[in-house]
Amino acid sequence: MAKLYFSYSAMNAGKTTILLQASHNYNERGMNTLLLTAQLDDRAGAGTIASRIGLSSPAQTFHAETNLGELITNAHQQAHLSCVLVDEAQFLTSAQVWDLAAVADNMKIPVMCYGLRTDFQGNLFEGSATLLAVADNLREIRTICHCGSKATMVVRQTQGGDVIREGDQIEIGGNDKYVSLCRKHWSEVMGRP
Repeated sequence: MAKLYFSYSAMNAGKTTILLQASHNYNERGMNTLLLTAQLDDRAGAGTIASRIGLSSPAQTFHAETNLGELITNAHQQAHLSCVLVDEAQFLTSAQVWDLAAVADNMKIPVMCYGLRTDFQGNLFEGSATLLAVADNLREIRTICHCGSKATMVVRQTQGGDVIREGDQIEIGGNDKYVSLCRKHWSEVMGRP
């Protein structure tokens, strides 16, 4: 039985590396995968999934209006798909998550989603919230805070290192803008009780 998987973490835990390794494993056994990533994240170039350790692969992009059911059906008709892998899954809409669930349920293709659970203010992303509600399998990928504790939160910072407490939920960036922290240290720097 195919399932919908959601692997989540704070930034810098290796989600993309794990995704690329999973795709490689399928491909090495002669199976086709479809890699998807958010169109708005073009840090590695449009249509490219890239990890911090230097691995990368071409991918199809999605945005809020993309019909993922149709996209995956068309790709599956061109070359039988053994797995769909989605990077930056926090940027999915709720409807797109349900489309991915239907791919697993009706097309019998496993769908593996990787993304952030919460934003810099500690709020769930729409895609992550729906994945947490409907995914068959949830897995936390761990990274660490500067104190050595498990990091579950991120803060957004200016180039000078000042913490940003307000702003748009989505601002693309990596180590240049975000730092992963444990809940205690996140609460301290964000001024939460």
